[in-house]
Amino acid sequence: MLATAGTFLGTAASYCCCMACRCAQKNIFARSARAGYCVLFTLAMVLAWVMRNYAKPLIEKIPWVMSHAAADDSKWFGQQGAYRISLGSFIFFALLSLIMTNIKYKSDWRNKYLQHGGWGIKFALWLLFLIIPFFIPGGLEWYGWVARFGSGLFLIVQMMILLDATGLLNDLWFSKSEENPKYMYLLLGVTAGCYIGTVAMAAVGFWIFKPSGGGSCTLNILLIVWSLLLTVGFSLMSVHPGATNGSLFPASVMSAYCMYLCLAALESEPRGECNGLENKAESASAMFFAMMLTLGAVIYSAFRAGSNTSTFFTTSEDGDEPTEKPLLEGAEAGTSAGLDGEDAKAPEIQKASRDDKEGRAMDEFTPVTYSYSFFHAVFALASMYMAMLMTSWGTGDGSALIDVSWASVWVKMGSQVVTALLYCWTLVAPIVFPDRDFS
Repeated sequence: MLATAGTFLGTAASYCCCMACRCAQKNIFARSARAGYCVLFTLAMVLAWVMRNYAKPLIEKIPWVMSHAAADDSKWFGQQGAYRISLGSFIFFALLSLIMTNIKYKSDWRNKYLQHGGWGIKFALWLLFLIIPFFIPGGLEWYGWVARFGSGLFLIVQMMILLDATGLLNDLWFSKSEENPKYMYLLLGVTAGCYIGTVAMAAVGFWIFKPSGGGSCTLNILLIVWSLLLTVGFSLMSVHPGATNGSLFPASVMSAYCMYLCLAALESEPRGECNGLENKAESASAMFFAMMLTLGAVIYSAFRAGSNTSTFFTTSEDGDEPTEKPLLEGAEAGTSAGLDGEDAKAPEIQKASRDDKEGRAMDEFTPVTYSYSFFHAVFALASMYMAMLMTSWGTGDGSALIDVSWASVWVKMGSQVVTALLYCWTLVAPIVFPDRDFS
C-alpha cells in the first residue's frame, strides 16, 4: 500500500515538475529569454559551490584526473571541481555568443528559435557542457590563469556600466529639473546621501578593521584613508573650471562605490587580529546567507552588464539607426526589466499584432532591444569570475568561506584604482582632446 502510494506521489510530482517547466518556458522564458539564462547561470554557480566543497569523492573516481592530483589535498579537489563547472558554463555562453553574432532585427530566425526558443535542447546542451570538462585529463590550472584574465574584463565592464549610468542619470535629472524643481532636490539629496554613506562606511571600516587590541593594522588604515583621499580628489576635480563634464553627483556616486570596494577588500582579508570579523562566529546559516548574497550580486551584475549594451554599442553596423536603447530607458524599452522589449501593458494587443501579417512585416525592420551576442559574452566572462570567487582567485586559501584570500583583497583594490582612473579620465579627456565630442 505504501509502495503504491509512493509510486503515485512520485509520478504526480514528476508530472507537476514537467508541467511547471513547460509553463515556465511558455509564459516566462518565451517573453524574457534573459530570465532563463539567469536561471541556468544560477544553477551553474550553485553546482560550482557544491563541487568546491564536496568534489573529492567524485574526482577520486576519475583516473585521468587523479593521475595529476595533489596528495590528498581537499582544496585541490574542490578547486578542480569548481574550475570544471566554470569551464562548462563558459563554453556554453561563449558558443551562444558566437551563434548570436550580428542579430539586428527581430525577424532574424535566431531571435525566435535560438534566443527565445528551444529551451529543452539548450538545457540538455548546458548539462552536456558542464559534464564534458570532467573528461579533460589532468588538472585545469591553465584554465585558472585564463579565468583571471576573463574575470578582470568582467570587472571592467561593470565599472564602465556604472560610469555610464551615473553620467546619464545626472544629465537626465538635471535636464528635467528645469521643468520640475523636484528633480534638482532629488539630485542634491542623492549626492548628499552618497557623501554621507561614504563617510559612514569609512567609520564602519575603522571600527571593524581596526579593532581595539588588534595591533597597529597599518595596512587597513592606509586603505581606508586612501579611499577617503579619492573622495576628496573626485570632488575637487569635478568642480574645477576646466572639467566641463564635471558634477558632484557622479563624484559622490564614484566615491561611495570606491569606499564600498575598499570595505569589500578588507572583508576578504583572511581572518586575523586586524579583521574584526574574526571574533564573529561563522554559523552554517550565516555562511549560507553570505554565499547567497555573493552569488546574487554576481548574477545581478552579469544581467545588468549584459543587457545594458548602450555603453558599448550605440548604432547598428550600417550606421543608420540605433539598435540599443539608452541605459535609463530600460523601464520603457524593457532592456533591464526582463521583457526583452515587449510592452507589458498590452499583451493582448501585442499578440494580435504578432498574428497579423502587417505586424509580422513590421518586425522585419524592428531592431532588437539589446545585443544578444554581448549579453552571452558577459555571462561567459561571469562564468570565469565564478571560478575565481569559488577558489579565492586560484589560491585555494578560502577554506569554507567564499572570496576570502589576499588575492581577493588586491584584486578588489586594483578594481578600485581602475575605477578611479576611468572616472578621472572622463574629467580630463575633454581638456586633453578639446576637438573631440565626449557627450
